[in-house]
Amino acid sequence: MSTSKKALLIDLTLCVGCNACQLACKEVNHMPEPEKEEKALSVSAYTALDEYDGVFVRRMCQHCEDPTCASVCPVGAFTKMAEGPVVYDVEKCIGCRYCMQACPFQVPRYEWSSTYPRVQKCIFCHERLAQGLPTACSEACPTGATKFGDREELLKEAAERLAGEPDKYVQKIYGQQEVGGTSVFYISSVPFEQLGFKTTLQNTPLPQLTWNALSKIPGVVSVGGAMLFGIWWITNRREEVREVEREMRNQEHKNNGKNEVNS
Repeated sequence: MSTSKKALLIDLTLCVGCNACQLACKEVNHMPEPEKEEKALSVSAYTALDEYDGVFVRRMCQHCEDPTCASVCPVGAFTKMAEGPVVYDVEKCIGCRYCMQACPFQVPRYEWSSTYPRVQKCIFCHERLAQGLPTACSEACPTGATKFGDREELLKEAAERLAGEPDKYVQKIYGQQEVGGTSVFYISSVPFEQLGFKTTLQNTPLPQLTWNALSKIPGVVSVGGAMLFGIWWITNRREEVREVEREMRNQEHKNNGKNEVNS
């Protein structure tokens, strides 16, 4: 199997809301079928399908190129694989939920009701990818709204669709630049902010921003450490002076007492 990065291109103009992607996802991940449509991500829904004035929008993990969830996890429970998926190792997870706080797309969900809770999210069918197969959701899509392929080729195809029908599509590939780029791209005929997408995200990977801040810490620690040592020395010196003064007073009282007895 090629180790080229894989991705999904989701064309919202082609989605008819059939839920085939959801059902295929549940089958391959051994999850029960829902009693009703799932419009939000949950521990039992790796992909969700919502509707905005007739436009169906799939929600799932974006599988960031530089995932914040992996950068904040203190035990390495999240890993960005060479093929593109961001996978999760339940055996390493300690339940700190930093990933949930850090994710710019608010994707990870936690099994609050479980005795042995896990973090749940789309894993990009990485076991299928290892066998040379596409993701289950893209294979099940009857209209081609979700397309699986090489990341760079899908970006090229998305750009060609936008250029070929400028009156049909908003001239933006969502996921191409957001937080450094992702492995899931969207194109749409409706502005993304009207469809519930976060459109104010920076293009710089969030872990890089964290590193830029942390790289300044050694200098801060040195200066701060010197200041703290100075404060400690002054405080400690004052205590030493007070102790010497107490001893001098005690000695003076003793001497005065001896003088009174001798007299």
